[in-house]
Amino acid sequence: MRLKVKDIDIATGWPLVAVMNEIDALKLDIHHGDRVKIKKGNKSVIAIIDISESKKTVPGGQIGLYEEVLTKLNVKSGNFVDVSLVEKPVSIQYIKKKLKGKKLSYEEFYQIIDDIIKNKLSEIEITYFVSACYMHELDIDESVSLTKAMVSTGDILKFNKHPVMDKHCIGGVAGNRTTMVVVPIIATAGLIIPKTSSRSITSPAGTADTMEVLCSVCFSIKEIKNIVRKTNACLVWGGSVNLAPADDKIIRIEHPVSLDPEGQLLASILAKKKSVSATHLLVDIPVGKGAKIENRKRALHFKRLFEAISKKLGIKIRVVITDGSQPIGNGIGPALEARDVMRVLENDLRQPLDLREKSVKMAGLLLEIGGKAKKGTGAKKAMKILESGSAYKKMIEIIKAQGGKKIKADDIKIGKFAYNFKANKSGLIVHIDNESISKIAKAAGAPLDKIAGIYLHKHVKDSVKKGDKIFTIHAKNKQKLSYAVNVLKKTDGIIIKQVN
Repeated sequence: MRLKVKDIDIATGWPLVAVMNEIDALKLDIHHGDRVKIKKGNKSVIAIIDISESKKTVPGGQIGLYEEVLTKLNVKSGNFVDVSLVEKPVSIQYIKKKLKGKKLSYEEFYQIIDDIIKNKLSEIEITYFVSACYMHELDIDESVSLTKAMVSTGDILKFNKHPVMDKHCIGGVAGNRTTMVVVPIIATAGLIIPKTSSRSITSPAGTADTMEVLCSVCFSIKEIKNIVRKTNACLVWGGSVNLAPADDKIIRIEHPVSLDPEGQLLASILAKKKSVSATHLLVDIPVGKGAKIENRKRALHFKRLFEAISKKLGIKIRVVITDGSQPIGNGIGPALEARDVMRVLENDLRQPLDLREKSVKMAGLLLEIGGKAKKGTGAKKAMKILESGSAYKKMIEIIKAQGGKKIKADDIKIGKFAYNFKANKSGLIVHIDNESISKIAKAAGAPLDKIAGIYLHKHVKDSVKKGDKIFTIHAKNKQKLSYAVNVLKKTDGIIIKQVN
């Protein structure tokens, strides 16, 4: 059927969607959710159909196209396209198979992932895939197959050097910006560490959000390789390149209902590492109330899974379980966290010592597994690199290679509208809730407002007197600050125990 294009002037965010009038749909026996092939010249796409009962929305003889379809076909309103019905992707049968609790092969996972990145599956169909993996957890072999499928359907960042180091934290802890301290230490020691990181999904800042305060984080694969060649490292946003591209789409589906199937979580993490050709990996699993993993038993379970899957993938791994019971560092939010990082690298007296200590420990373990330090001596070597100022110089090299300028912690601007949260009684701080602190920082505008967030003046085990400042909220305007204060009143996240 030949139809005239109507520009709907709306973007879906990724699915390829078109709208037909019910009269034309009836002629082709097309129903809601069916797929059609839309062709213009030598270009064609498979789109999912919505049906309009209104002539005003899409008249008969026309087809409404969303922005993604218009762009792929390079058409505009008034152009004519050919439309034909196509069968549903075979991957839907594999999703149904998993819903029944059956095991999937590599080839079946590959087809599902390939269809996801080619926009052949609707959000509903991907949701069923996520749900199937949640109800019927993937075994080790399935997790390996899914990881390989995610890697194979994207680009791979290859290097001529060995080893290639990488680091990952499960997350759930506010602050915890150790990666930005660890990377320059490792690069200074002569190891390469091409770090691709995520933006915030549910937190006040991801590593990419924080690094973006200092320089650009969006680069092509060729540009990333040049940055690594010059500096031994990079700190870039993984979403700007085609590395395990299905991952971001799956995460987007998981987020609304917080579904996090174990097998997919592990495949998601390890696919990103495999796609940068990592040979040696350190995984940090923070444990504590308010973190993603709240008890040691579950942490040990994940540790075993990471080790088993990594072995089959040919990655040498070290998994460490750390304290995730409270935020790490003083700043929560991109600019405040960037300031913390630079203070640690500058050996500034105002640096957060917990961030320094954990970063040195993480860097030390990477130096050991990377062959740059003997077992038990890595932390000492990492501290020496940090204290010498070499790590700071390396960080400036990385920042400049990524289009930024030399910067000091005090040059980083933070929100000038501030509110001080003070202790309502004297005593000992026994808990600072990660989730509550993150909610307040996000209410203040983080991570979109990079200057927004929270600065912690006190930590767990600190003594306070009534009226002492515990933390300060920063925002870019009065409205955002007021919103954050309202959230604060509902849940301050601080527990103070009176001491006799």
